Amino acid sequence: MITGDHEDLTEHRVSGTAVFDGKLLHVRRDVVRLPDGSEAVREYIVHPGAVTIIPLLDSGELVLERQFRYPLGRELVELPAGKIDPGESTLATARRELLEETGYSARSWARVTTIHPLCAYSNEGIELWLARGLRHEGRRLDHGEFLETFTLALPEAVEWVRSGRITDAKTIVGILWAERIAAGAWPEPGGSGPAPVGA
Repeated sequence: MITGDHEDLTEHRVSGTAVFDGKLLHVRRDVVRLPDGSEAVREYIVHPGAVTIIPLLDSGELVLERQFRYPLGRELVELPAGKIDPGESTLATARRELLEETGYSARSWARVTTIHPLCAYSNEGIELWLARGLRHEGRRLDHGEFLETFTLALPEAVEWVRSGRITDAKTIVGILWAERIAAGAWPEPGGSGPAPVGA
C-alpha cells in the first residue's frame, strides 16, 4: 500500500449484475461511485486465481511447455501453470499442476510473488512458485489437455523472452525472476521448506 498524503482513488460498488456464468470465467457489470461522486460502469471477469511454477532442474535448465492456445490460434511456450481448485492452497495447486503437466515432483518449494496480468478487466491473480530438487515420476494430463514438455537452459530462455519467442506474460515474469535469482541479483525467496517427495 502506498502511504503518505495521496488522493483517495477508491471506487465503491453501487450495484451489479452477472452478465455470464461459465465453467471457468464469470463476467460482471457493476455500477461504481468514482472519487468525485459521479458514477461509471465497470465490466470485468471474475477468475478463481492460478499458479505458475518455475521448475528449475539441478542442471540449471527450466522445464517448459509448448501448447496450443485457442484464443490466439497458435502455440505458445509457457511455464507450467493452472487454476486453483476450490478449497485448495496455492502450494497444493502448484504441486498438483507440476506433476500433472510435466511429470515432475519437487523436493523444495519457495513462493516468489503474485502478479495481476489483466488488472484492467479481471481480478485474476497468479502466484509464482519456484520448484527445485525435481524428480520425474510420469505426467498425468487432464482429459482434453495436450502439451509437450521440454527443457531449456536459463540463459537461452531469457534470450527467447528478449527475442519475442516467448510472449506469455506469466512465463516472462517467471523466467526473469529465475534469472535474477540465479545471478544473485535478487535474494532466494523464502519458502515452505522441503516438500515431501512425490507431493
